[in-house]
Amino acid sequence: MLQEESDLSLIIAQIVQKLKGSNLYAQLERQAWASLQRPEIKLESLKEDIKEFFKISGLEKKLQNAVYSELSVFPLPSHPAAPPEHLKEPLVYMRKAQGSWEKRILKSLNSMCTELSIPLARKRPVGEQKELLNKWNEMGTDEPDLSLFRPVYAPKDFLEVLINLRNPNYENGDSLSFRTHLGLIQVPLKVKDIPELKEFFVELGLTTGQLGIDDSTQVPPELFENEHVRIGQKVLTEQDSAAAQQYVRQGSPTALRAELWALILNISSHPEDILYYEQLKTNVIQHDLLVDSLIYKDVKLTASNDDYYFVFEDYLYQVLLCFSRDTSVLSHFAYNSASPPKSYIRGKLGLEEYAVFYPPNGVIPFHGFSMYVAPLCFLYHEPSKLYQIFREMYVRFFFRLHSISSHPSGIVSLCLLFETLLQTYLPQLFYHLREIGAQPLRISFKWMVRAFSGYLATDQLLLLWDRILGYNSLEILAVLAAAVFAFRAVNLMEVTSLAAAEAVLADLSTLKVMPLLQIFLFATVT
Repeated sequence: MLQEESDLSLIIAQIVQKLKGSNLYAQLERQAWASLQRPEIKLESLKEDIKEFFKISGLEKKLQNAVYSELSVFPLPSHPAAPPEHLKEPLVYMRKAQGSWEKRILKSLNSMCTELSIPLARKRPVGEQKELLNKWNEMGTDEPDLSLFRPVYAPKDFLEVLINLRNPNYENGDSLSFRTHLGLIQVPLKVKDIPELKEFFVELGLTTGQLGIDDSTQVPPELFENEHVRIGQKVLTEQDSAAAQQYVRQGSPTALRAELWALILNISSHPEDILYYEQLKTNVIQHDLLVDSLIYKDVKLTASNDDYYFVFEDYLYQVLLCFSRDTSVLSHFAYNSASPPKSYIRGKLGLEEYAVFYPPNGVIPFHGFSMYVAPLCFLYHEPSKLYQIFREMYVRFFFRLHSISSHPSGIVSLCLLFETLLQTYLPQLFYHLREIGAQPLRISFKWMVRAFSGYLATDQLLLLWDRILGYNSLEILAVLAAAVFAFRAVNLMEVTSLAAAEAVLADLSTLKVMPLLQIFLFATVT
């Protein structure tokens, strides 16, 4: 009990410290001082009167949302004496693997730099600055020669690293069950089984109304939808982040989704947020970074060739170029197993006082990175709002998909969950694919790393991301990947090679997410 209280007081102290630097804190302080002039506020009951004033003025709700937002990204509880690196990642071998992976990425970036004789960063000449400013809203028309640039890494390179991951303290002897040797991921992490997943995703059950399901035996779909929209409007009126998060577990109506996601992520358009975005834009215009070419190349290779997203090419450049300059992203490395890469000012190699984070946000984009932004362009058409939503989605969720950690929503756990579900509930299919050299994870990994962006139809993808936000977890990605294999199991049992298996699963654009998830979780005999 005492331990719980001390943990709680520690969490409260950390959140208070974090909020002290925020715009909301300054607003609360200003309002508190202003309220002292009001006649209804008495000195003898000052604390209670100011609390009541905050309640009436709506500031209490804003504070609740800010605290809830901080709790959503708060690291899992650990021992108070644990060093900072334990908050990043408690397992030493995971930290080492992440460290050596980062060195590989940095080596790849530096070798490209040397090969092409291009600096990591340079100040643009005035003429070039003016030219970029003039074409800021039509950067897609620019066709720079990017033939010599290559993505720093692709998901398949990252998968090879995860396959070779081992726990040195784990005895890999004969006492292990045969099943543990079947999958590609060979690290012992605790993942949920179907009964635990059913409990966790209880709102996705067959008896609960869902958006994304065309037929329901108990309530006609149009009746459920009308009622669901009415409740959604009420949630938005109340401006309650926790209620919005609970609400989108059953799916978000298309007309309300943009506002609901912004509420869950605690994003509101203040003038200072727009100003901050403009400052980032100025940084892009003044300085040219090597990662800019990687971003250009990635957009050209992925979103520009996508039937759904090619129209948003300009938005993607704007958001991703600004993102690379945003130093506020660095704060998420406190709970990310990764560390931001460092570079040194020319001629000062190895001197720590001349070290700078490169790129400034600490995130080196990889092949497919722009697909994290593309679906959001359907919801937000104002660049600064789109930018804020993406940044918050990244520091809450997406960073976990390309860093090595033991977190339940980390990519290692998702791969293990996917393989465990298939081995347990579709053992014949799993064994068949393994025997023909078509390990299921080699096919599904790219889906999970991109959170299915670019693979599902956009309306289905947004329904899936509703649930990611609703449950504050990425585990649903692994469940959906397993559900796709279950859905195509009959065809997959006929294939005799990896290429044939990939062909069966090449097009996911016709799949309906919610029926697949429901059938796999709630209608499969376990």
